[in-house]
Amino acid sequence: MHKYIKVAAGVMALAALTPTAASAAPGSPEDAKVICTPDGDGPIAHLLARHLEKDIYEALKSRASVASVALYDRRTGIECAYDENRQQDSASVIKTAILGALLFQSNGPLTSEDDALARKMITVSDNTSATTLWKKLSDLTNPSAPNPVKIQEFLDAVGMSDTVLDKEGFWGLSQVTAADQLKLLKAFTDNGEHGTPVLSPEARAYALDLMNHVQSDQRWGTPAGAPQNAVVHVKNGWLRRSNNPDVDPYDRLDWKVNSMAAFTGDDYDYGLVVLTENNRVADGQPAESGWTYGINTIEGVAHAVHHDLYPAESSFRSLKPSPQSLVKQFKLQPQQPR
Repeated sequence: MHKYIKVAAGVMALAALTPTAASAAPGSPEDAKVICTPDGDGPIAHLLARHLEKDIYEALKSRASVASVALYDRRTGIECAYDENRQQDSASVIKTAILGALLFQSNGPLTSEDDALARKMITVSDNTSATTLWKKLSDLTNPSAPNPVKIQEFLDAVGMSDTVLDKEGFWGLSQVTAADQLKLLKAFTDNGEHGTPVLSPEARAYALDLMNHVQSDQRWGTPAGAPQNAVVHVKNGWLRRSNNPDVDPYDRLDWKVNSMAAFTGDDYDYGLVVLTENNRVADGQPAESGWTYGINTIEGVAHAVHHDLYPAESSFRSLKPSPQSLVKQFKLQPQQPR
Protein backbone atom coordinates (compact mmCIF):
# COMPACT_ATOMS: atom_id res chain seq x y z
CA MET A 1 0.00 0.00 0.00
CA HIS A 2 1.38 3.41 -0.94
CA LYS A 3 2.50 5.50 2.00
CA TYR A 4 1.21 8.83 0.64
CA ILE A 5 -2.28 10.13 0.04
CA LYS A 6 -3.92 13.30 -1.28
CA VAL A 7 -1.20 15.84 -1.87
CA ALA A 8 -0.19 18.51 -4.32
CA ALA A 9 3.04 20.00 -5.61
CA GLY A 10 5.71 21.89 -3.63
CA VAL A 11 2.23 26.70 -1.82
CA MET A 12 -1.97 34.73 3.09
CA ALA A 13 -0.55 36.68 5.30
CA LEU A 14 -1.52 36.36 8.96
CA ALA A 15 -1.78 37.85 11.20
CA ALA A 16 8.35 46.88 23.67
CA LEU A 17 10.45 43.69 24.08
CA THR A 18 9.15 41.38 26.75
CA PRO A 19 10.08 37.95 28.18
CA THR A 20 7.25 36.40 26.14
CA ALA A 21 9.64 36.32 23.20
CA ALA A 22 11.31 33.34 24.80
CA SER A 23 8.08 31.51 25.58
CA ALA A 24 7.12 28.25 23.95
CA ALA A 25 4.41 28.29 21.30
CA PRO A 26 1.39 25.95 21.56
CA GLY A 27 1.95 22.40 20.39
CA SER A 28 5.70 22.57 20.88
CA PRO A 29 7.88 21.08 23.60
CA GLU A 30 7.73 23.21 26.73
CA ASP A 31 11.44 24.00 26.45
CA ALA A 32 11.22 25.12 22.80
CA LYS A 33 11.87 28.86 22.58
CA VAL A 34 12.57 31.32 19.83
CA ILE A 35 16.24 32.15 20.27
CA CYS A 36 18.06 34.69 18.10
CA THR A 37 21.79 35.21 18.56
CA PRO A 38 23.79 38.05 17.00
CA ASP A 39 27.41 37.67 15.92
CA GLY A 40 29.13 40.14 18.22
CA ASP A 41 28.19 42.51 21.02
CA GLY A 42 26.81 45.48 19.09
CA PRO A 43 23.67 46.94 20.72
CA ILE A 44 21.82 47.33 17.42
CA ALA A 45 22.26 43.66 16.49
CA HIS A 46 21.15 42.61 19.98
CA LEU A 47 18.07 44.83 19.75
CA LEU A 48 17.21 43.36 16.34
CA ALA A 49 17.66 39.84 17.71
CA ARG A 50 15.20 40.57 20.52
CA HIS A 51 12.67 41.97 18.02
CA LEU A 52 12.99 38.84 15.88
CA GLU A 53 12.46 36.60 18.91
CA LYS A 54 9.32 38.49 19.89
CA ASP A 55 7.82 38.73 16.42
CA ILE A 56 8.48 35.12 15.39
CA TYR A 57 6.87 34.03 18.64
CA GLU A 58 3.88 36.31 18.04
CA ALA A 59 3.44 34.84 14.56
CA LEU A 60 3.32 31.31 15.98
CA LYS A 61 1.55 31.65 19.32
CA SER A 62 -2.03 31.47 18.02
CA ARG A 63 -1.37 28.78 15.40
CA ALA A 64 -2.28 25.12 15.83
CA SER A 65 0.55 24.20 13.45
CA VAL A 66 3.57 22.56 15.06
CA ALA A 67 6.41 24.53 13.50
CA SER A 68 10.18 24.50 13.29
CA VAL A 69 12.04 27.65 12.25
CA ALA A 70 15.66 28.40 11.30
CA LEU A 71 17.07 31.69 9.99
CA TYR A 72 20.47 33.13 9.13
CA ASP A 73 21.33 36.66 8.03
CA ARG A 74 24.95 37.11 7.05
CA ARG A 75 24.56 40.91 6.86
CA THR A 76 23.82 41.27 10.59
CA GLY A 77 25.35 37.98 11.73
CA ILE A 78 22.05 37.03 13.38
CA GLU A 79 20.78 33.45 13.49
CA CYS A 80 17.37 32.42 14.85
CA ALA A 81 16.02 29.02 15.78
CA TYR A 82 12.79 27.59 17.12
CA ASP A 83 12.51 23.83 17.72
CA GLU A 84 14.96 23.63 14.82
CA ASN A 85 16.05 20.02 15.43
CA ARG A 86 12.55 18.54 15.35
CA GLN A 87 12.37 15.87 12.62
CA GLN A 88 9.43 16.18 10.24
CA ASP A 89 8.30 14.60 6.96
CA SER A 90 10.18 16.36 4.19
CA ALA A 91 7.68 16.27 1.31
CA SER A 92 9.32 18.02 -1.63
CA VAL A 93 11.89 20.11 0.24
CA ILE A 94 14.04 16.94 0.12
CA LYS A 95 14.40 17.66 -3.60
CA THR A 96 16.93 20.35 -2.70
CA ALA A 97 19.11 17.66 -1.09
CA ILE A 98 18.69 15.44 -4.15
CA LEU A 99 19.81 18.38 -6.31
CA GLY A 100 22.76 19.10 -4.05
CA ALA A 101 23.84 15.45 -4.12
CA LEU A 102 23.57 15.32 -7.91
CA LEU A 103 25.81 18.38 -8.23
CA PHE A 104 28.20 17.12 -5.54
CA GLN A 105 28.66 13.81 -7.35
CA SER A 106 28.93 15.24 -10.87
CA ASN A 107 32.30 17.03 -10.56
CA GLY A 108 31.33 19.23 -13.50
CA PRO A 109 28.41 20.20 -15.71
CA LEU A 110 25.42 17.89 -15.64
CA THR A 111 24.55 15.73 -18.61
CA SER A 112 21.66 16.99 -20.71
CA GLU A 113 19.48 14.22 -19.27
CA ASP A 114 20.33 15.05 -15.65
CA ASP A 115 19.89 18.76 -16.34
CA ALA A 116 16.39 18.16 -17.70
CA LEU A 117 15.46 16.00 -14.71
CA ALA A 118 16.85 18.49 -12.19
CA ARG A 119 15.01 21.40 -13.81
CA LYS A 120 11.68 19.61 -13.75
CA MET A 121 12.26 18.37 -10.20
CA ILE A 122 12.86 21.88 -8.82
CA THR A 123 10.98 24.34 -11.03
CA VAL A 124 7.71 22.39 -11.30
CA SER A 125 8.32 19.94 -8.43
CA ASP A 126 8.02 16.95 -10.74
CA ASN A 127 7.92 13.76 -8.67
CA THR A 128 8.88 11.35 -11.44
CA SER A 129 12.09 13.29 -12.05
CA ALA A 130 12.86 13.24 -8.33
CA THR A 131 12.36 9.47 -8.17
CA THR A 132 14.61 8.94 -11.21
CA LEU A 133 17.41 11.00 -9.67
CA TRP A 134 16.91 9.37 -6.25
CA LYS A 135 17.49 5.97 -7.85
CA LYS A 136 20.46 7.28 -9.83
CA LEU A 137 22.05 8.32 -6.53
CA SER A 138 21.18 5.05 -4.77
CA ASP A 139 22.59 1.59 -4.32
CA LEU A 140 20.15 -0.53 -6.33
CA THR A 141 21.27 -3.90 -4.99
CA ASN A 142 17.68 -4.23 -3.80
CA PRO A 143 15.65 -2.38 -6.47
CA SER A 144 12.52 -2.41 -4.32
CA ALA A 145 14.33 -0.47 -1.60
CA PRO A 146 16.92 1.84 -3.20
CA ASN A 147 19.50 2.93 -0.64
CA PRO A 148 20.38 6.60 -1.37
CA VAL A 149 24.05 6.26 -0.44
CA LYS A 150 25.27 9.06 -2.72
CA ILE A 151 22.72 11.47 -1.28
CA GLN A 152 23.96 10.49 2.19
CA GLU A 153 27.52 11.31 1.15
CA PHE A 154 26.39 14.83 0.31
CA LEU A 155 24.48 15.20 3.58
CA ASP A 156 27.59 14.11 5.47
CA ALA A 157 29.71 16.67 3.60
CA VAL A 158 27.27 19.47 4.48
CA GLY A 159 26.89 18.28 8.09
CA MET A 160 23.18 17.49 7.86
CA SER A 161 23.45 14.85 10.56
CA ASP A 162 19.79 14.90 11.65
CA THR A 163 18.35 14.20 8.20
CA VAL A 164 17.17 10.60 7.78
CA LEU A 165 16.64 9.47 4.19
CA ASP A 166 13.84 6.98 3.56
CA LYS A 167 15.60 3.74 2.61
CA GLU A 168 12.47 2.32 0.96
CA GLY A 169 12.51 4.99 -1.71
CA PHE A 170 9.60 7.06 -0.36
CA TRP A 171 11.72 10.20 -0.48
CA GLY A 172 8.86 12.47 0.68
CA LEU A 173 8.85 10.65 4.02
CA SER A 174 12.52 11.34 4.64
CA GLN A 175 12.93 13.10 7.97
CA VAL A 176 14.36 16.60 7.83
CA THR A 177 14.95 19.40 10.31
CA ALA A 178 14.84 23.15 9.88
CA ALA A 179 18.43 23.34 11.12
CA ASP A 180 19.67 20.89 8.48
CA GLN A 181 17.72 22.54 5.66
CA LEU A 182 19.28 25.86 6.70
CA LYS A 183 22.72 24.24 6.40
CA LEU A 184 21.75 23.28 2.86
CA LEU A 185 20.76 26.86 2.02
CA LYS A 186 24.12 27.99 3.40
CA ALA A 187 25.88 25.43 1.20
CA PHE A 188 24.05 26.81 -1.84
CA THR A 189 25.01 30.42 -0.97
CA ASP A 190 28.49 29.93 0.56
CA ASN A 191 31.06 32.09 -1.24
CA GLY A 192 34.04 30.51 0.51
CA GLU A 193 34.48 33.10 3.25
CA HIS A 194 33.88 30.43 5.90
CA GLY A 195 36.18 27.67 4.64
CA THR A 196 36.14 25.51 1.55
CA PRO A 197 32.62 25.32 0.09
CA VAL A 198 31.08 21.88 -0.42
CA LEU A 199 29.89 22.83 -3.91
CA SER A 200 31.73 24.62 -6.71
CA PRO A 201 30.72 28.18 -7.66
CA GLU A 202 29.15 26.80 -10.84
CA ALA A 203 27.14 24.20 -8.93
CA ARG A 204 25.92 26.77 -6.40
CA ALA A 205 24.87 29.17 -9.14
CA TYR A 206 23.03 26.38 -10.94
CA ALA A 207 21.10 25.32 -7.83
CA LEU A 208 20.12 28.89 -6.97
CA ASP A 209 19.06 29.57 -10.54
CA LEU A 210 16.67 26.61 -10.53
CA MET A 211 15.19 27.72 -7.20
CA ASN A 212 14.83 31.24 -8.61
CA HIS A 213 12.75 29.89 -11.49
CA VAL A 214 10.20 27.84 -9.53
CA GLN A 215 6.81 28.30 -11.20
CA SER A 216 4.73 31.19 -9.92
CA ASP A 217 2.03 29.21 -8.06
CA GLN A 218 4.72 27.44 -6.02
CA ARG A 219 6.49 30.58 -4.78
CA TRP A 220 4.43 31.00 -1.60
CA GLY A 221 5.62 30.56 1.98
CA THR A 222 8.98 31.91 3.11
CA PRO A 223 9.20 34.52 0.29
CA ALA A 224 6.03 36.25 1.53
CA GLY A 225 6.92 39.85 2.40
CA ALA A 226 10.50 39.66 1.08
CA PRO A 227 12.14 42.89 -0.13
CA GLN A 228 11.10 43.64 -3.69
CA ASN A 229 14.70 43.90 -4.90
CA ALA A 230 15.86 40.63 -3.31
CA VAL A 231 16.50 37.66 -5.58
CA VAL A 232 14.36 34.82 -4.22
CA HIS A 233 15.42 31.16 -4.39
CA VAL A 234 12.61 28.98 -3.03
CA LYS A 235 11.52 25.37 -2.70
CA ASN A 236 8.32 24.27 -1.01
CA GLY A 237 6.83 20.90 -0.22
CA TRP A 238 3.62 19.46 1.10
CA LEU A 239 1.83 16.18 1.57
CA ARG A 240 -1.14 14.80 3.43
CA ARG A 241 -0.51 11.57 5.29
CA SER A 242 -2.83 8.64 4.73
CA ASN A 243 -5.37 7.23 7.16
CA ASN A 244 -3.84 3.76 6.95
CA PRO A 245 -3.66 1.77 10.20
CA ASP A 246 0.14 1.49 9.94
CA VAL A 247 0.47 5.29 10.15
CA ASP A 248 1.01 6.82 13.58
CA PRO A 249 -2.34 8.23 14.86
CA TYR A 250 -0.74 11.67 15.20
CA ASP A 251 0.12 11.67 11.49
CA ARG A 252 -3.10 10.26 10.03
CA LEU A 253 -4.64 12.71 7.55
CA ASP A 254 -2.29 15.44 8.78
CA TRP A 255 -0.95 18.01 6.33
CA LYS A 256 2.83 18.55 6.34
CA VAL A 257 3.61 21.93 4.76
CA ASN A 258 7.20 23.17 4.40
CA SER A 259 9.01 26.10 2.82
CA MET A 260 12.64 27.19 2.48
CA ALA A 261 14.22 30.11 0.64
CA ALA A 262 17.47 32.02 0.25
CA PHE A 263 17.47 35.75 -0.49
CA THR A 264 20.41 37.24 -2.37
CA GLY A 265 21.32 40.22 -4.55
CA ASP A 266 22.29 43.80 -3.68
CA ASP A 267 22.97 43.70 0.07
CA TYR A 268 20.75 40.69 0.82
CA ASP A 269 22.26 37.44 2.05
CA TYR A 270 19.89 35.50 4.28
CA GLY A 271 17.90 32.30 4.40
CA LEU A 272 14.74 31.08 6.12
CA VAL A 273 13.28 27.61 6.69
CA VAL A 274 9.84 26.91 8.18
CA LEU A 275 8.55 23.34 8.53
CA THR A 276 5.01 22.69 9.78
CA GLU A 277 2.75 19.81 10.71
CA ASN A 278 -0.50 19.37 12.70
CA ASN A 279 -2.31 21.32 9.97
CA ARG A 280 -5.67 19.61 10.46
CA VAL A 281 -8.81 19.82 8.35
CA ALA A 282 -11.73 21.09 10.43
CA ASP A 283 -15.06 19.29 10.21
CA GLY A 284 -17.03 20.41 7.20
CA GLN A 285 -14.06 22.13 5.54
CA PRO A 286 -12.55 21.16 2.15
CA ALA A 287 -9.62 18.77 2.35
CA GLU A 288 -7.13 21.35 1.07
CA SER A 289 -7.89 23.71 3.98
CA GLY A 290 -5.20 21.99 6.06
CA TRP A 291 -2.72 22.85 3.35
CA THR A 292 -3.70 26.53 3.29
CA TYR A 293 -3.56 26.62 7.09
CA GLY A 294 0.07 25.50 6.96
CA ILE A 295 0.83 28.09 4.28
CA ASN A 296 -0.66 30.81 6.48
CA THR A 297 1.49 29.72 9.42
CA ILE A 298 4.64 29.84 7.30
CA GLU A 299 3.80 33.21 5.79
CA GLY A 300 3.11 34.70 9.21
CA VAL A 301 6.65 33.83 10.27
CA ALA A 302 8.05 35.03 6.94
CA HIS A 303 6.36 38.42 7.18
CA ALA A 304 7.73 38.90 10.69
CA VAL A 305 11.28 38.03 9.61
CA HIS A 306 11.34 40.16 6.44
CA HIS A 307 9.74 43.13 8.21
CA ASP A 308 12.23 43.05 11.08
CA LEU A 309 15.27 42.68 8.82
CA TYR A 310 14.09 45.17 6.17
CA PRO A 311 11.18 47.23 7.56
CA ALA A 312 11.26 49.83 4.78
CA GLU A 313 11.29 47.26 1.98
CA SER A 314 9.03 44.43 3.11
CA SER A 315 5.31 44.12 2.44
CA PHE A 316 2.42 42.15 3.89
CA ARG A 317 1.32 40.73 0.55
CA SER A 318 0.22 37.11 0.59
CA LEU A 319 1.71 34.76 -1.98
CA LYS A 320 -0.87 31.99 -1.50
CA PRO A 321 -2.20 30.70 -4.85
CA SER A 322 -5.80 31.40 -5.84
CA PRO A 323 -8.49 28.99 -4.58
CA GLN A 324 -8.86 27.65 -8.13
CA SER A 325 -5.13 26.97 -8.35
CA LEU A 326 -5.11 25.30 -4.94
CA VAL A 327 -7.89 22.91 -5.91
CA LYS A 328 -6.27 22.17 -9.27
CA GLN A 329 -2.92 21.32 -7.67
CA PHE A 330 -4.57 19.37 -4.88
CA LYS A 331 -6.25 17.10 -7.42
CA LEU A 332 -3.26 16.92 -9.75
CA GLN A 333 -1.67 13.72 -8.49
CA PRO A 334 -3.76 12.42 -5.60
CA GLN A 335 -1.29 9.73 -4.56
CA GLN A 336 1.92 11.77 -4.69
CA PRO A 337 3.85 14.05 -2.30
CA ARG A 338 4.77 17.48 -3.52
